[in-house]
Amino acid sequence: MITFPKPEVEQFFYTYSIYDFSLSKDEKKLVFSTNLSGKRNLWALDLSKEHPYPYQFAQKDENSNFIQFDPNGTYVLTGYDSDGDENYHIYALPQEGGLPQPLISGEKNEKYLFAHLSKDGKRVYYNTSENNPAFFNTRVRYLDTDKDELIAEGEGAPTTLASVSEDEEILVYVSMFANTYNNIFIQKGGEKIYLTPDPKKVHVSYEPVFADDDNIYFPTDYESEYMYLAKYNIKQEKFSKVLEIEKESIKTVKYDKATDSLYLVTENGVVDKLYQYGLNSGALREIQKPFDIIDQLTVTESGKVYLLGHAATKPDNIYRLKDQSGQWEQLTDNRVLGVSEKELVDPEIVTYSSFDGMEIEALLFKAKPENANGYTVFWPHGGPQAAERKYFRAMFQSILNRGYHIFAPNFRGSTGYGSSFVKLVEQDWGHGPRLDNVEGIKWLIDQKITDPDHLFLVGGSYGGYMALLLHGRHPEYFKAVIDIFGPSDLFTFVNSVPPDWKPIMERWLGDPERDKERFIKDSPVTYLETMTKPMLVIQGAKDPRVVKEESDQIVQNLKDKGRDVEYLVLEDEGHGFSKKENEIKVYKRMLEFMEKHK
Repeated sequence: MITFPKPEVEQFFYTYSIYDFSLSKDEKKLVFSTNLSGKRNLWALDLSKEHPYPYQFAQKDENSNFIQFDPNGTYVLTGYDSDGDENYHIYALPQEGGLPQPLISGEKNEKYLFAHLSKDGKRVYYNTSENNPAFFNTRVRYLDTDKDELIAEGEGAPTTLASVSEDEEILVYVSMFANTYNNIFIQKGGEKIYLTPDPKKVHVSYEPVFADDDNIYFPTDYESEYMYLAKYNIKQEKFSKVLEIEKESIKTVKYDKATDSLYLVTENGVVDKLYQYGLNSGALREIQKPFDIIDQLTVTESGKVYLLGHAATKPDNIYRLKDQSGQWEQLTDNRVLGVSEKELVDPEIVTYSSFDGMEIEALLFKAKPENANGYTVFWPHGGPQAAERKYFRAMFQSILNRGYHIFAPNFRGSTGYGSSFVKLVEQDWGHGPRLDNVEGIKWLIDQKITDPDHLFLVGGSYGGYMALLLHGRHPEYFKAVIDIFGPSDLFTFVNSVPPDWKPIMERWLGDPERDKERFIKDSPVTYLETMTKPMLVIQGAKDPRVVKEESDQIVQNLKDKGRDVEYLVLEDEGHGFSKKENEIKVYKRMLEFMEKHK
Protein backbone atom coordinates (compact mmCIF):
# COMPACT_ATOMS: atom_id res chain seq x y z
CA MET A 1 0.00 0.00 0.00
CA ILE A 2 1.41 3.43 -0.95
CA THR A 3 1.28 6.10 1.75
CA PHE A 4 2.06 9.77 1.28
CA PRO A 5 3.34 12.29 3.81
CA LYS A 6 1.36 15.36 4.84
CA PRO A 7 1.77 18.44 2.58
CA GLU A 8 5.26 19.86 2.53
CA VAL A 9 5.89 23.59 2.85
CA GLU A 10 7.33 23.73 -0.69
CA GLN A 11 3.90 22.92 -2.11
CA PHE A 12 2.60 26.31 -1.00
CA PHE A 13 5.42 28.11 -2.80
CA TYR A 14 4.04 27.00 -6.16
CA THR A 15 0.68 28.69 -5.77
CA TYR A 16 0.15 31.18 -8.60
CA SER A 17 -1.76 34.45 -8.70
CA ILE A 18 -4.29 36.04 -11.06
CA TYR A 19 -4.15 39.85 -10.98
CA ASP A 20 -6.86 41.05 -13.38
CA PHE A 21 -8.75 40.04 -16.52
CA SER A 22 -10.72 41.31 -19.51
CA LEU A 23 -13.20 39.87 -22.00
CA SER A 24 -13.65 40.28 -25.74
CA LYS A 25 -16.89 41.95 -26.79
CA ASP A 26 -18.42 38.61 -27.83
CA GLU A 27 -17.24 37.06 -24.53
CA LYS A 28 -15.56 34.19 -26.34
CA LYS A 29 -12.08 35.12 -25.16
CA LEU A 30 -10.94 35.89 -21.62
CA VAL A 31 -7.42 37.29 -21.12
CA PHE A 32 -5.91 37.43 -17.66
CA SER A 33 -2.67 38.55 -16.03
CA THR A 34 -0.91 35.79 -14.08
CA ASN A 35 2.49 34.50 -12.99
CA LEU A 36 1.53 31.00 -14.16
CA SER A 37 4.79 30.70 -16.11
CA GLY A 38 6.81 31.88 -13.13
CA LYS A 39 6.84 35.47 -14.39
CA ARG A 40 4.01 37.91 -15.04
CA ASN A 41 2.46 37.41 -18.48
CA LEU A 42 -0.95 37.49 -20.14
CA TRP A 43 -2.77 34.17 -20.59
CA ALA A 44 -6.13 33.44 -22.21
CA LEU A 45 -9.11 31.09 -22.21
CA ASP A 46 -11.29 30.31 -25.22
CA LEU A 47 -14.73 30.41 -23.57
CA SER A 48 -16.43 29.16 -26.74
CA LYS A 49 -15.06 25.71 -25.92
CA GLU A 50 -16.80 23.41 -23.47
CA HIS A 51 -13.59 22.81 -21.52
CA PRO A 52 -11.28 25.78 -22.17
CA TYR A 53 -7.58 25.29 -21.53
CA PRO A 54 -5.36 28.26 -20.62
CA TYR A 55 -2.78 29.28 -23.20
CA GLN A 56 -0.18 32.03 -23.17
CA PHE A 57 -1.43 35.18 -24.88
CA ALA A 58 1.54 37.56 -24.55
CA GLN A 59 5.24 37.26 -23.71
CA LYS A 60 6.84 40.12 -21.80
CA ASP A 61 7.80 38.81 -18.32
CA GLU A 62 6.72 42.09 -16.71
CA ASN A 63 3.87 43.41 -14.56
CA SER A 64 0.74 44.32 -16.51
CA ASN A 65 -1.58 46.98 -15.02
CA PHE A 66 -4.60 46.74 -17.36
CA ILE A 67 -6.10 44.73 -20.25
CA GLN A 68 -8.46 46.31 -22.79
CA PHE A 69 -10.02 44.69 -25.87
CA ASP A 70 -10.69 46.76 -28.96
CA PRO A 71 -14.48 46.66 -29.51
CA ASN A 72 -13.89 45.97 -33.21
CA GLY A 73 -11.87 42.86 -32.46
CA THR A 74 -8.58 43.92 -34.06
CA TYR A 75 -6.22 44.53 -31.11
CA VAL A 76 -5.73 44.33 -27.34
CA LEU A 77 -4.13 47.04 -25.18
CA THR A 78 -2.13 46.47 -22.02
CA GLY A 79 0.47 48.26 -19.89
CA TYR A 80 3.88 47.12 -18.65
CA ASP A 81 6.46 48.40 -16.22
CA SER A 82 10.10 47.25 -15.89
CA ASP A 83 11.13 44.94 -13.02
CA GLY A 84 8.50 46.43 -10.70
CA ASP A 85 9.48 50.10 -11.13
CA GLU A 86 5.76 51.01 -11.61
CA ASN A 87 6.54 53.24 -14.61
CA TYR A 88 3.90 51.72 -16.88
CA HIS A 89 3.79 52.32 -20.64
CA ILE A 90 0.96 51.33 -23.02
CA TYR A 91 1.42 48.44 -25.46
CA ALA A 92 -0.68 46.88 -28.22
CA LEU A 93 -1.15 43.24 -29.18
CA PRO A 94 -2.85 41.51 -32.11
CA GLN A 95 -6.26 40.04 -31.26
CA GLU A 96 -4.69 36.56 -31.20
CA GLY A 97 -1.87 37.66 -28.91
CA GLY A 98 1.88 37.61 -29.44
CA LEU A 99 4.71 40.00 -28.62
CA PRO A 100 3.53 43.38 -27.24
CA GLN A 101 4.46 46.46 -29.28
CA PRO A 102 4.94 49.90 -27.65
CA LEU A 103 2.01 52.18 -28.49
CA ILE A 104 2.20 55.10 -26.06
CA SER A 105 5.61 55.34 -24.49
CA GLY A 106 8.46 57.67 -23.60
CA GLU A 107 11.35 57.91 -21.18
CA LYS A 108 11.87 54.95 -18.86
CA ASN A 109 11.15 57.02 -15.73
CA GLU A 110 7.83 58.35 -17.08
CA LYS A 111 4.35 56.89 -16.57
CA TYR A 112 1.70 56.39 -19.27
CA LEU A 113 -1.47 55.14 -17.58
CA PHE A 114 -4.48 53.97 -19.58
CA ALA A 115 -7.78 55.73 -18.79
CA HIS A 116 -10.36 55.02 -21.54
CA LEU A 117 -10.82 53.55 -25.03
CA SER A 118 -13.47 55.12 -27.25
CA LYS A 119 -16.47 53.08 -28.34
CA ASP A 120 -15.17 52.91 -31.92
CA GLY A 121 -11.67 51.91 -30.76
CA LYS A 122 -9.99 54.89 -32.43
CA ARG A 123 -9.03 57.04 -29.43
CA VAL A 124 -7.03 56.15 -26.34
CA TYR A 125 -7.29 58.48 -23.36
CA TYR A 126 -4.42 58.27 -20.89
CA ASN A 127 -2.77 59.99 -17.95
CA THR A 128 0.95 60.68 -18.01
CA SER A 129 3.74 62.06 -15.85
CA GLU A 130 5.49 63.37 -18.99
CA ASN A 131 6.19 67.10 -18.47
CA ASN A 132 4.20 67.02 -15.20
CA PRO A 133 5.63 64.32 -12.90
CA ALA A 134 3.95 65.51 -9.69
CA PHE A 135 0.42 66.26 -10.95
CA PHE A 136 0.02 64.40 -14.29
CA ASN A 137 -1.52 65.46 -17.59
CA THR A 138 -4.36 63.84 -19.51
CA ARG A 139 -3.94 63.25 -23.22
CA VAL A 140 -5.73 61.48 -26.08
CA ARG A 141 -4.07 59.51 -28.87
CA TYR A 142 -5.90 59.27 -32.22
CA LEU A 143 -4.95 55.84 -33.51
CA ASP A 144 -5.94 56.44 -37.14
CA THR A 145 -3.70 59.53 -37.52
CA ASP A 146 -1.24 59.00 -34.63
CA LYS A 147 -2.06 62.54 -33.47
CA ASP A 148 -1.61 63.09 -29.74
CA GLU A 149 -3.49 65.90 -27.99
CA LEU A 150 -3.21 67.41 -24.52
CA ILE A 151 -6.69 67.77 -23.00
CA ALA A 152 -6.03 68.60 -19.32
CA GLU A 153 -3.11 69.60 -17.12
CA GLY A 154 -3.05 68.54 -13.49
CA GLU A 155 -2.26 71.17 -10.89
CA GLY A 156 -2.19 71.33 -7.10
CA ALA A 157 -2.58 67.55 -6.71
CA PRO A 158 -2.13 64.41 -8.82
CA THR A 159 -5.10 64.58 -11.21
CA THR A 160 -6.25 61.75 -13.47
CA LEU A 161 -9.08 61.05 -15.87
CA ALA A 162 -11.44 58.56 -14.19
CA SER A 163 -14.40 58.17 -16.55
CA VAL A 164 -15.69 59.25 -19.98
CA SER A 165 -19.28 59.42 -21.18
CA GLU A 166 -20.26 57.27 -24.15
CA ASP A 167 -20.39 60.29 -26.48
CA GLU A 168 -17.06 61.54 -25.03
CA GLU A 169 -18.62 64.91 -24.25
CA ILE A 170 -18.24 64.59 -20.47
CA LEU A 171 -14.93 63.70 -18.83
CA VAL A 172 -14.71 63.09 -15.08
CA TYR A 173 -11.45 63.71 -13.23
CA VAL A 174 -10.17 62.91 -9.75
CA SER A 175 -7.62 65.03 -7.88
CA MET A 176 -5.86 63.20 -5.03
CA PHE A 177 -4.78 65.24 -1.99
CA ALA A 178 -4.43 62.15 0.22
CA ASN A 179 -5.80 58.64 0.55
CA THR A 180 -8.66 60.14 2.55
CA TYR A 181 -9.21 63.33 0.56
CA ASN A 182 -9.87 63.86 -3.12
CA ASN A 183 -12.07 65.91 -5.41
CA ILE A 184 -14.12 64.48 -8.26
CA PHE A 185 -15.12 66.96 -10.97
CA ILE A 186 -16.13 67.64 -14.56
CA GLN A 187 -14.06 70.12 -16.56
CA LYS A 188 -16.07 72.59 -18.66
CA GLY A 189 -13.82 75.09 -20.33
CA GLY A 190 -11.81 76.66 -17.53
CA GLU A 191 -14.39 75.75 -14.89
CA LYS A 192 -14.36 72.74 -12.57
CA ILE A 193 -17.80 71.45 -11.70
CA TYR A 194 -17.49 69.37 -8.55
CA LEU A 195 -19.76 66.37 -8.10
CA THR A 196 -19.91 66.73 -4.30
CA PRO A 197 -21.32 69.95 -2.76
CA ASP A 198 -18.23 71.24 -0.95
CA PRO A 199 -14.82 70.29 -2.37
CA LYS A 200 -13.05 71.73 0.69
CA LYS A 201 -14.62 69.18 3.02
CA VAL A 202 -12.31 66.22 3.54
CA HIS A 203 -13.86 63.19 1.85
CA VAL A 204 -13.20 60.66 -0.90
CA SER A 205 -15.10 59.80 -4.08
CA TYR A 206 -14.02 57.43 -6.82
CA GLU A 207 -14.99 55.05 -9.64
CA PRO A 208 -17.56 57.34 -11.34
CA VAL A 209 -19.90 55.39 -13.63
CA PHE A 210 -22.21 56.80 -16.33
CA ALA A 211 -25.67 55.21 -16.34
CA ASP A 212 -26.58 57.57 -19.21
CA ASP A 213 -25.33 60.90 -20.52
CA ASP A 214 -26.96 62.80 -17.62
CA ASN A 215 -26.36 60.68 -14.51
CA ILE A 216 -23.07 59.71 -12.88
CA TYR A 217 -23.06 57.24 -9.97
CA PHE A 218 -20.10 56.91 -7.61
CA PRO A 219 -19.18 55.85 -4.06
CA THR A 220 -18.32 58.60 -1.58
CA ASP A 221 -18.03 59.21 2.15
CA TYR A 222 -19.01 62.88 1.84
CA GLU A 223 -20.35 63.82 5.32
CA SER A 224 -20.48 60.13 6.28
CA GLU A 225 -18.46 57.49 8.13
CA TYR A 226 -18.95 54.85 5.44
CA MET A 227 -18.87 54.97 1.64
CA TYR A 228 -22.38 55.19 0.16
CA LEU A 229 -23.77 55.36 -3.38
CA ALA A 230 -24.23 58.91 -4.68
CA LYS A 231 -25.53 60.37 -7.94
CA TYR A 232 -24.75 63.56 -9.80
CA ASN A 233 -27.23 64.81 -12.41
CA ILE A 234 -25.35 66.85 -14.98
CA LYS A 235 -28.32 68.81 -16.40
CA GLN A 236 -29.65 69.74 -12.96
CA GLU A 237 -26.14 70.10 -11.49
CA LYS A 238 -27.47 68.19 -8.50
CA PHE A 239 -25.78 65.85 -6.01
CA SER A 240 -27.89 63.30 -4.13
CA LYS A 241 -27.39 60.36 -1.81
CA VAL A 242 -28.89 57.21 -3.37
CA LEU A 243 -28.10 54.25 -1.12
CA GLU A 244 -26.22 53.54 2.07
CA ILE A 245 -25.71 50.17 3.74
CA GLU A 246 -25.18 50.21 7.49
CA LYS A 247 -21.51 49.81 8.50
CA GLU A 248 -20.50 48.72 4.99
CA SER A 249 -18.46 50.81 2.58
CA ILE A 250 -19.32 50.63 -1.11
CA LYS A 251 -16.01 50.33 -2.95
CA THR A 252 -16.98 49.23 -6.50
CA VAL A 253 -19.89 50.27 -8.76
CA LYS A 254 -20.65 48.73 -12.18
CA TYR A 255 -23.62 49.62 -14.40
CA ASP A 256 -25.63 46.91 -16.16
CA LYS A 257 -27.51 48.45 -19.09
CA ALA A 258 -29.38 45.20 -19.77
CA THR A 259 -31.25 45.39 -16.45
CA ASP A 260 -30.78 49.12 -15.66
CA SER A 261 -29.16 48.19 -12.39
CA LEU A 262 -25.90 48.64 -10.53
CA TYR A 263 -23.72 45.88 -9.15
CA LEU A 264 -22.04 46.95 -5.92
CA VAL A 265 -19.13 45.53 -3.94
CA THR A 266 -18.96 46.56 -0.30
CA GLU A 267 -16.21 46.24 2.26
CA ASN A 268 -17.47 44.78 5.53
CA GLY A 269 -14.53 44.46 7.91
CA VAL A 270 -12.38 41.55 6.75
CA VAL A 271 -14.75 40.35 3.97
CA ASP A 272 -16.59 41.76 0.93
CA LYS A 273 -20.25 41.57 -0.07
CA LEU A 274 -21.88 41.71 -3.51
CA TYR A 275 -25.22 43.37 -4.30
CA GLN A 276 -27.46 44.24 -7.23
CA TYR A 277 -29.37 47.52 -6.97
CA GLY A 278 -32.28 48.32 -9.32
CA LEU A 279 -32.21 51.97 -10.39
CA ASN A 280 -35.94 52.08 -11.09
CA SER A 281 -37.22 49.75 -8.39
CA GLY A 282 -34.78 50.77 -5.67
CA ALA A 283 -34.57 47.10 -4.70
CA LEU A 284 -31.31 45.89 -3.17
CA ARG A 285 -30.45 42.20 -3.46
CA GLU A 286 -27.42 40.50 -1.97
CA ILE A 287 -25.78 37.92 -4.21
CA GLN A 288 -23.89 35.08 -2.58
CA LYS A 289 -20.35 34.82 -3.88
CA PRO A 290 -17.85 31.93 -4.05
CA PHE A 291 -15.14 33.60 -1.94
CA ASP A 292 -14.61 36.29 0.70
CA ILE A 293 -12.59 38.96 -1.14
CA ILE A 294 -13.52 40.43 -4.54
CA ASP A 295 -10.56 41.82 -6.50
CA GLN A 296 -12.42 42.61 -9.73
CA LEU A 297 -16.04 42.84 -10.82
CA THR A 298 -16.86 43.02 -14.54
CA VAL A 299 -20.33 43.39 -16.06
CA THR A 300 -20.43 42.88 -19.81
CA GLU A 301 -22.75 44.49 -22.37
CA SER A 302 -24.82 41.30 -22.37
CA GLY A 303 -25.35 41.65 -18.60
CA LYS A 304 -23.16 38.74 -17.56
CA VAL A 305 -21.26 39.14 -14.29
CA TYR A 306 -17.66 37.98 -13.82
CA LEU A 307 -15.66 38.02 -10.59
CA LEU A 308 -12.00 37.61 -9.70
CA GLY A 309 -11.38 36.89 -6.04
CA HIS A 310 -10.10 34.65 -3.30
CA ALA A 311 -10.41 33.69 0.36
CA ALA A 312 -7.92 32.75 3.07
CA THR A 313 -8.15 29.12 1.94
CA LYS A 314 -8.85 29.74 -1.77
CA PRO A 315 -6.30 31.15 -4.25
CA ASP A 316 -7.29 33.67 -6.95
CA ASN A 317 -9.84 32.42 -9.48
CA ILE A 318 -12.27 33.87 -12.01
CA TYR A 319 -15.98 33.00 -11.88
CA ARG A 320 -19.04 33.76 -14.02
CA LEU A 321 -22.54 34.16 -12.60
CA LYS A 322 -24.68 31.49 -14.26
CA ASP A 323 -28.09 32.87 -13.39
CA GLN A 324 -29.92 35.14 -10.97
CA SER A 325 -30.21 32.31 -8.43
CA GLY A 326 -26.64 32.98 -7.40
CA GLN A 327 -24.96 29.95 -8.98
CA TRP A 328 -21.39 30.53 -10.13
CA GLU A 329 -19.33 28.83 -12.81
CA GLN A 330 -15.61 28.59 -12.10
CA LEU A 331 -13.60 29.49 -15.21
CA THR A 332 -10.05 29.08 -13.88
CA ASP A 333 -8.75 26.36 -11.59
CA ASN A 334 -5.90 27.92 -9.65
CA ARG A 335 -5.10 25.87 -6.56
CA VAL A 336 -2.43 24.94 -4.03
CA LEU A 337 -0.26 22.11 -5.32
CA GLY A 338 -1.63 18.84 -3.96
CA VAL A 339 -3.37 20.50 -0.99
CA SER A 340 -7.13 20.53 -0.43
CA GLU A 341 -8.99 23.52 0.96
CA LYS A 342 -9.72 21.70 4.22
CA GLU A 343 -5.98 21.32 4.82
CA LEU A 344 -5.52 25.11 4.76
CA VAL A 345 -6.10 27.43 7.71
CA ASP A 346 -9.04 29.83 7.87
CA PRO A 347 -8.57 32.59 10.48
CA GLU A 348 -10.66 33.41 13.51
CA ILE A 349 -11.93 37.00 13.78
CA VAL A 350 -11.07 38.36 17.23
CA THR A 351 -11.20 41.75 18.95
CA TYR A 352 -9.26 43.34 21.79
CA SER A 353 -9.20 46.69 23.58
CA SER A 354 -6.33 49.05 22.88
CA PHE A 355 -4.54 51.46 25.23
CA ASP A 356 -7.33 54.05 25.02
CA GLY A 357 -10.27 51.63 25.03
CA MET A 358 -10.64 51.56 21.24
CA GLU A 359 -11.74 48.17 19.90
CA ILE A 360 -9.32 46.59 17.42
CA GLU A 361 -10.29 43.73 15.13
CA ALA A 362 -7.69 41.14 14.18
CA LEU A 363 -7.27 37.84 12.36
CA LEU A 364 -5.85 34.90 14.29
CA PHE A 365 -4.57 32.02 12.17
CA LYS A 366 -3.89 28.91 14.24
CA ALA A 367 -1.62 26.23 12.84
CA LYS A 368 -3.14 22.77 12.66
CA PRO A 369 -2.63 21.02 16.04
CA GLU A 370 -0.54 18.28 14.45
CA ASN A 371 1.81 20.95 13.00
CA ALA A 372 1.89 23.56 15.80
CA ASN A 373 5.42 24.31 17.01
CA GLY A 374 4.57 26.71 19.84
CA TYR A 375 5.70 29.87 17.99
CA THR A 376 3.66 32.79 16.65
CA VAL A 377 4.27 35.36 13.90
CA PHE A 378 3.01 38.89 14.60
CA TRP A 379 2.10 40.58 11.28
CA PRO A 380 1.37 44.35 11.15
CA HIS A 381 -0.09 44.93 7.68
CA GLY A 382 1.14 47.36 5.03
CA GLY A 383 -0.57 50.49 3.77
CA PRO A 384 -0.97 51.84 6.40
CA GLN A 385 -4.39 52.83 5.07
CA ALA A 386 -5.23 49.26 4.12
CA ALA A 387 -6.26 46.23 6.18
CA GLU A 388 -5.48 42.58 6.72
CA ARG A 389 -8.51 40.75 5.42
CA LYS A 390 -9.40 37.18 4.49
CA TYR A 391 -6.82 37.20 1.71
CA PHE A 392 -5.16 34.12 0.34
CA ARG A 393 -1.47 34.49 1.12
CA ALA A 394 0.79 31.62 0.08
CA MET A 395 3.30 33.09 2.53
CA PHE A 396 0.83 32.72 5.41
CA GLN A 397 -0.12 29.15 4.52
CA SER A 398 3.53 28.12 4.18
CA ILE A 399 4.29 29.61 7.62
CA LEU A 400 1.24 27.88 9.11
CA ASN A 401 2.32 24.61 7.51
CA ARG A 402 5.60 24.91 9.43
CA GLY A 403 3.60 25.17 12.66
CA TYR A 404 3.60 28.91 13.39
CA HIS A 405 0.41 30.72 14.40
CA ILE A 406 -0.12 34.17 12.78
CA PHE A 407 -1.74 37.22 14.37
CA ALA A 408 -2.70 40.17 12.12
CA PRO A 409 -4.33 43.22 13.79
CA ASN A 410 -6.22 45.95 11.96
CA PHE A 411 -4.81 48.82 14.01
CA ARG A 412 -6.03 52.42 13.76
CA GLY A 413 -5.60 53.69 10.22
CA SER A 414 -6.92 50.45 8.72
CA THR A 415 -9.66 50.60 6.10
CA GLY A 416 -13.08 49.01 6.50
CA TYR A 417 -13.94 50.53 9.88
CA GLY A 418 -15.18 53.98 8.95
CA SER A 419 -13.70 57.27 7.73
CA SER A 420 -12.68 58.51 11.18
CA PHE A 421 -10.79 55.32 11.98
CA VAL A 422 -8.76 55.33 8.76
CA LYS A 423 -7.69 58.96 9.33
CA LEU A 424 -6.19 58.17 12.74
CA VAL A 425 -2.84 57.19 11.20
CA GLU A 426 -2.44 60.47 9.35
CA GLN A 427 0.48 62.45 10.83
CA ASP A 428 0.68 59.72 13.47
CA TRP A 429 2.56 56.81 11.98
CA GLY A 430 4.40 55.81 15.11
CA HIS A 431 2.28 56.42 18.23
CA GLY A 432 -1.35 55.27 18.13
CA PRO A 433 -0.85 52.45 15.59
CA ARG A 434 2.27 51.28 17.43
CA LEU A 435 0.44 51.10 20.76
CA ASP A 436 -2.46 49.25 19.10
CA ASN A 437 0.09 46.65 18.01
CA VAL A 438 1.64 46.50 21.47
CA GLU A 439 -1.79 45.87 22.99
CA GLY A 440 -2.31 43.10 20.45
CA ILE A 441 0.91 41.48 21.63
CA LYS A 442 -0.21 41.78 25.26
CA TRP A 443 -3.54 40.18 24.31
CA LEU A 444 -1.71 37.23 22.74
CA ILE A 445 0.32 36.80 25.90
CA ASP A 446 -2.74 37.15 28.17
CA GLN A 447 -4.56 34.51 26.08
CA LYS A 448 -1.49 32.26 26.50
CA ILE A 449 -1.16 31.96 22.73
CA THR A 450 2.48 33.07 22.86
CA ASP A 451 5.20 34.70 24.94
CA PRO A 452 8.20 36.88 24.05
CA ASP A 453 10.48 33.85 23.69
CA HIS A 454 8.16 32.41 21.04
CA LEU A 455 7.11 35.51 19.06
CA PHE A 456 8.51 36.54 15.67
CA LEU A 457 7.80 39.99 14.21
CA VAL A 458 7.31 40.16 10.42
CA GLY A 459 6.04 43.06 8.29
CA GLY A 460 6.20 44.51 4.78
CA SER A 461 6.06 48.12 3.52
CA TYR A 462 4.36 50.13 6.31
CA GLY A 463 4.29 46.81 8.16
CA GLY A 464 8.07 46.68 7.66
CA TYR A 465 8.33 50.18 9.12
CA MET A 466 6.20 49.08 12.07
CA ALA A 467 8.34 45.97 12.52
CA LEU A 468 11.45 48.15 12.72
CA LEU A 469 9.80 50.62 15.09
CA LEU A 470 8.42 47.90 17.39
CA HIS A 471 11.83 46.26 17.39
CA GLY A 472 13.49 49.51 18.44
CA ARG A 473 10.96 50.56 21.04
CA HIS A 474 9.74 47.21 22.38
CA PRO A 475 12.47 44.63 21.76
CA GLU A 476 11.55 42.71 24.91
CA TYR A 477 8.50 41.23 23.16
CA PHE A 478 10.27 39.49 20.26
CA LYS A 479 12.53 36.57 19.46
CA ALA A 480 13.62 37.90 16.04
CA VAL A 481 12.43 40.37 13.37
CA ILE A 482 11.88 40.32 9.58
CA ASP A 483 11.51 43.63 7.71
CA ILE A 484 10.36 43.51 4.08
CA PHE A 485 11.02 46.86 2.29
CA GLY A 486 10.06 49.03 5.28
CA PRO A 487 10.94 52.75 5.64
CA SER A 488 13.63 53.20 8.30
CA ASP A 489 13.93 57.01 8.51
CA LEU A 490 10.92 59.29 7.99
CA PHE A 491 13.19 62.20 6.98
CA THR A 492 14.75 60.30 4.08
CA PHE A 493 11.54 58.46 3.22
CA VAL A 494 9.42 61.60 2.76
CA ASN A 495 11.96 62.96 0.26
CA SER A 496 12.50 59.74 -1.72
CA VAL A 497 8.94 58.79 -2.69
CA PRO A 498 7.80 59.07 -6.35
CA PRO A 499 7.06 62.64 -7.55
CA ASP A 500 3.29 62.04 -7.68
CA TRP A 501 3.32 60.92 -4.02
CA LYS A 502 4.96 64.10 -2.76
CA PRO A 503 1.82 66.30 -2.92
CA ILE A 504 0.00 63.88 -0.57
CA MET A 505 2.79 63.44 1.99
CA GLU A 506 1.85 66.51 4.05
CA ARG A 507 -1.54 65.16 5.08
CA TRP A 508 -0.39 61.53 5.19
CA LEU A 509 2.88 61.78 7.08
CA GLY A 510 3.56 65.43 7.88
CA ASP A 511 6.24 68.05 7.26
CA PRO A 512 9.83 67.17 8.22
CA GLU A 513 10.63 70.74 9.33
CA ARG A 514 7.42 71.58 11.19
CA ASP A 515 7.10 68.08 12.64
CA LYS A 516 10.81 67.50 13.25
CA GLU A 517 10.40 66.21 16.82
CA ARG A 518 7.70 63.74 15.81
CA PHE A 519 9.70 62.55 12.79
CA ILE A 520 12.64 61.84 15.10
CA LYS A 521 10.47 60.06 17.65
CA ASP A 522 8.68 57.95 15.01
CA SER A 523 11.74 57.02 12.90
CA PRO A 524 13.11 53.51 13.54
CA VAL A 525 16.71 54.73 13.09
CA THR A 526 16.30 56.70 16.32
CA TYR A 527 16.27 53.41 18.25
CA LEU A 528 19.33 51.63 16.88
CA GLU A 529 20.72 51.08 20.38
CA THR A 530 17.77 48.90 21.38
CA MET A 531 17.50 46.96 18.11
CA THR A 532 19.28 43.96 19.58
CA LYS A 533 17.32 41.01 18.23
CA PRO A 534 18.38 39.03 15.11
CA MET A 535 17.02 40.58 11.92
CA LEU A 536 16.39 39.67 8.31
CA VAL A 537 15.88 42.60 5.92
CA ILE A 538 14.45 42.04 2.40
CA GLN A 539 14.46 44.72 -0.31
CA GLY A 540 13.69 45.11 -4.01
CA ALA A 541 16.46 47.08 -5.72
CA LYS A 542 13.98 48.85 -8.05
CA ASP A 543 11.38 49.68 -5.39
CA PRO A 544 9.97 53.14 -6.30
CA ARG A 545 7.94 53.52 -3.08
CA VAL A 546 10.45 52.53 -0.40
CA VAL A 547 13.80 52.97 -2.11
CA LYS A 548 16.70 50.61 -1.46
CA GLU A 549 18.57 53.24 0.56
CA GLU A 550 15.92 52.91 3.31
CA SER A 551 17.00 49.31 3.91
CA ASP A 552 20.69 49.95 3.16
CA GLN A 553 20.97 52.49 5.95
CA ILE A 554 19.30 50.45 8.67
CA VAL A 555 21.32 47.36 7.76
CA GLN A 556 24.64 49.24 7.68
CA ASN A 557 23.95 51.07 10.94
CA LEU A 558 23.14 47.83 12.75
CA LYS A 559 26.10 45.98 11.27
CA ASP A 560 28.36 48.80 12.43
CA LYS A 561 27.10 48.05 15.93
CA GLY A 562 27.87 44.37 15.54
CA ARG A 563 24.25 43.24 15.39
CA ASP A 564 23.05 40.00 13.82
CA VAL A 565 21.53 41.24 10.53
CA GLU A 566 20.95 39.32 7.29
CA TYR A 567 20.21 41.27 4.10
CA LEU A 568 18.54 39.92 0.96
CA VAL A 569 18.37 42.27 -2.04
CA LEU A 570 16.33 41.29 -5.11
CA GLU A 571 17.97 43.09 -8.03
CA ASP A 572 15.03 42.67 -10.43
CA GLU A 573 12.09 43.47 -8.13
CA GLY A 574 10.25 46.56 -6.95
CA HIS A 575 7.73 46.91 -4.13
CA GLY A 576 6.68 43.26 -4.15
CA PHE A 577 7.53 40.04 -5.94
CA SER A 578 6.58 39.79 -9.60
CA LYS A 579 8.73 36.74 -10.29
CA LYS A 580 7.89 33.38 -8.72
CA GLU A 581 11.55 32.40 -8.29
CA ASN A 582 12.12 35.53 -6.19
CA GLU A 583 8.96 34.95 -4.16
CA ILE A 584 10.09 31.38 -3.41
CA LYS A 585 13.57 32.62 -2.51
CA VAL A 586 12.06 35.07 -0.02
CA TYR A 587 9.69 32.54 1.57
CA LYS A 588 12.48 29.98 1.98
CA ARG A 589 14.82 32.55 3.47
CA MET A 590 12.15 33.73 5.92
CA LEU A 591 11.39 30.18 7.09
CA GLU A 592 15.07 29.33 7.37
CA PHE A 593 15.63 32.49 9.42
CA MET A 594 12.81 31.68 11.83
CA GLU A 595 13.90 28.04 12.18
CA LYS A 596 17.45 29.21 12.90
CA HIS A 597 16.31 31.52 15.71
CA LYS A 598 13.73 29.30 17.39
